Amino acid sequence: MSTSRGPERDGRPPLAGERRRSRERALGLLYEAEAKGVRAEDLLAELPAPPEPYAEELVRGVGERITEIDVLLADKARAWAVGRMPAVDRQVLRIAAFELLWRPEVPLAVVIDEALELVKQYSTADSARFVNGVLAALAAGARAGEAAGA
Repeated sequence: MSTSRGPERDGRPPLAGERRRSRERALGLLYEAEAKGVRAEDLLAELPAPPEPYAEELVRGVGERITEIDVLLADKARAWAVGRMPAVDRQVLRIAAFELLWRPEVPLAVVIDEALELVKQYSTADSARFVNGVLAALAAGARAGEAAGA
């Protein structure tokens, strides 16, 4: 068993496509948990088969830190209460915030690019600009050195 903070495939880090699929799966699971009004870990326990390891890590990570993440998002999305955000935007922001804050091995640019791709695919036309602004503000505080170079 690995002590690595990130997901693995036979002891190796996941490929970029695997992480992308995992983020997309995590988005669906977090969306479903919220729609059903259940905790993320309870939803995971109900699944007939576990999701990809990184998807599970994202869902559990967001689920365990959702209150802290939402406080940070509310602070950075000044004019928007987290509960009033479009549901997909909210879940994408939660996933990206988790990666920004608790998965420093994932490059800042990757976190933001992946979040933008998800909202472009699954949310409204204005979502990409909104999500980018919130994540840039969050990154400036969480990864100041990396954000300055981006």
